[in-house]
Amino acid sequence: MTNTLIVVALLCTAVTATTAALTRDPARQAVVLALLGLSLTLLFTVLQAPDVALSQLGVGSAVTPLLILLTVRRIRRGAHSEDDPDGKG
Repeated sequence: MTNTLIVVALLCTAVTATTAALTRDPARQAVVLALLGLSLTLLFTVLQAPDVALSQLGVGSAVTPLLILLTVRRIRRGAHSEDDPDGKG
């Protein structure tokens, strides 16, 4: 039973990692990265590494995607203000 859970968690991780690598839009990529963090958390839990799973849950599933989304938002906002000659955008 444990081997089956490990294989399922590995397959889930492989699929989400491939999807993250093939996604072009940075905002969507951040969401897929959060899903990848969740699948890695599941994998670490199945492999009986709860401390690593908790770290992955906090950093890989929440903090990193949030920072990426905030960066994308700021870059897109900056691009729009450069297009506006009055600076009101």
